[in-house]
Amino acid sequence: MFNDIGILELVTLVVLAVLVFGPDKLPKVIQDVSRFIRKIRDFSESAKQDIRSELGPEFKDFEFEDLNPKTFLRKQLDGNEDFKELKELRGSFDLKKEMNEVADAVNGRETEPPAVPAAVNGSSPDLLKKQDKPDTGERPPYDADAT
Repeated sequence: MFNDIGILELVTLVVLAVLVFGPDKLPKVIQDVSRFIRKIRDFSESAKQDIRSELGPEFKDFEFEDLNPKTFLRKQLDGNEDFKELKELRGSFDLKKEMNEVADAVNGRETEPPAVPAAVNGSSPDLLKKQDKPDTGERPPYDADAT
């Protein structure tokens, strides 16, 4: 609950609590606060159990953490077969290479022979990593519309 509070903040809170409530009332205040937090936790757990029971047996595995959009999407995409096929398709298509081939064709340069897609040989290319290309000494074509 208090994972982001450092030692200095904790000492400051303790000193401030002693100054505000006094050393004789401080234990009673701590008990009251801890009892209040315990009641809130019990209330939230009972509310979760009520919601689960009202949803019925088909939602017995429902977790409230799944309401977080990132967690929900991750769970849905991991079990989806269509998404796996989309990943394979995306891995076999190299947009940068296709655009370079079109630019070379427009400029009249010869293109290199088509390479075997990585999805065919079993590994998927990492499109985010910079690929090492031999420096041929010529500058890439300038596209005024793209800049």
